[in-house]
Amino acid sequence: MMLKDIKVLCGKRGYYLYARFMMGFGRRDRWGSMGRGILILGGSSEALALADDLSPPEGPGTILSLAGRTSHPRLPQGAEVRIGGFGGVEGLERFLAERAIWAVVDATHAFAANMGSNAALACAKAGVPLLRLERPAWQKSPGDRWDEVDDWSEAVTLIERQQAKRVLLTIGRQELEAFTSLRAVRFVIRSVDAPDPMPDFLQAELVLARGPFSAEDEETMLRDKGIDLIVCKNSGGAAARGKLTAAARLKIPVVMRRRPSRFPVSRATRVAEAALWVRMVLG
Repeated sequence: MMLKDIKVLCGKRGYYLYARFMMGFGRRDRWGSMGRGILILGGSSEALALADDLSPPEGPGTILSLAGRTSHPRLPQGAEVRIGGFGGVEGLERFLAERAIWAVVDATHAFAANMGSNAALACAKAGVPLLRLERPAWQKSPGDRWDEVDDWSEAVTLIERQQAKRVLLTIGRQELEAFTSLRAVRFVIRSVDAPDPMPDFLQAELVLARGPFSAEDEETMLRDKGIDLIVCKNSGGAAARGKLTAAARLKIPVVMRRRPSRFPVSRATRVAEAALWVRMVLG
């Protein structure tokens, strides 16, 4: 495999790390003939698909790490699964050394910026190649009525300004507290797992469901619930796009949180690209 091929796929930083690795200053020197582990930082459907792709019986040792925020996560067929944090940058760096990790793919959710920062810092310190696998963000289309915000306080202000009465919240279960001050609003909260504890909403209905959701089903739900505004994150992907298509059809406004900034590391947008990158790094 030529270094120029890595440069095309991974960009300047990925090219540098792989060149450094191939010249003998990376993991091969430190571990000699030890196993070649792959760490996937999960939290997205892409992480699960990549773990399945990289886990044939004859393949490298693949570890899928999950934060543990859902009670019944989807699991890969062949990869080792660990659940829980690492203990910051130092803990992750130590894990990379102890498990002889040769490459890391950060396939966490688009809004898991802290984990992404820890991964970038730990991999840089340990000399381990890092790839960010992230699906493209949703782009506004004609007919969409989106207001984009950087934090939930802006979203609360927009809900008040638009005098919304029935709001669909699809932001997960961790960040609901910001909306409890809106006592005149009835919320429909959709989440994979129930909040524990449930925030102090005056009017709220909890809907436990896991996507994907079709645009037709979303349109029916929005009508049945009388939703007049949606609050969500720009997660990207087809599985959760249905509510946006339905909102455009019904002319329902959407308040959408922008993705946080991340460290500038090599990136892929498709599982196939990430799998190719891993196999090239392994040689």
